[in-house]
Amino acid sequence: MAEDLDTKTSAETPLTFANGCHIAEVEIDPASGALALVGYTAVDDCGRPLNPMIIEGQTHGAIAQGVGQAVLERAVFDTSGGQLITGSFMDYAMPRADDLPLFKDAIHAVPATTNPLGVKGAGEAGTTAAISALMNAIADAIPGGAGAHLDMPATAEKIWQACQQTQKT
Repeated sequence: MAEDLDTKTSAETPLTFANGCHIAEVEIDPASGALALVGYTAVDDCGRPLNPMIIEGQTHGAIAQGVGQAVLERAVFDTSGGQLITGSFMDYAMPRADDLPLFKDAIHAVPATTNPLGVKGAGEAGTTAAISALMNAIADAIPGGAGAHLDMPATAEKIWQACQQTQKT
C-alpha cells in the first residue's frame, strides 16, 4: 500500500430521502384467480427535478419492474440437480406493455436541504413502492383477508387458492 494513502479519514456525507405514494388498483376473478391491474398512480418527491422526462421514464420503468417481481417473475430450479429451469425469456415471465395500465404519475418536488442542487434520488423509488402497492392491493381485493399472507409472485393459482380458503370459512 502506498505510504501517502490516508486510510483513517472518512467523509460525513449528508443524506437525502426520496418520498412518495403509489396506489395500485386491481380486480381479481375469484373463480379463476385472474388478476387485472386496472390502474396505477404514483406521486414521488425526488427533490428539485433536473429533467422531468427522465424522472418519468425512471418511474415507469421502476413500476414495470416492481409489477414483474410482484406477480410474474420467479426463478425455478430443478430440485434433483439444481439446474435453472427458467433460464430463458421463454420460461421466465416478465411484464409486457399489455400487462400494464397507463400510469398516472406526478412529481411533488420538495427540494433537499442537504445539497446545493436540492436533488434526491428518483431511480429506485418506484421499484420498491410498486411491489408493496400491488401486493397490498391484491391482499385487499381477496375477500376475508386471506390475501394478507400471499407470497410473491402472486400468481393466478395462489390468488385462486386464497379465494377458495375464504369460501371454506
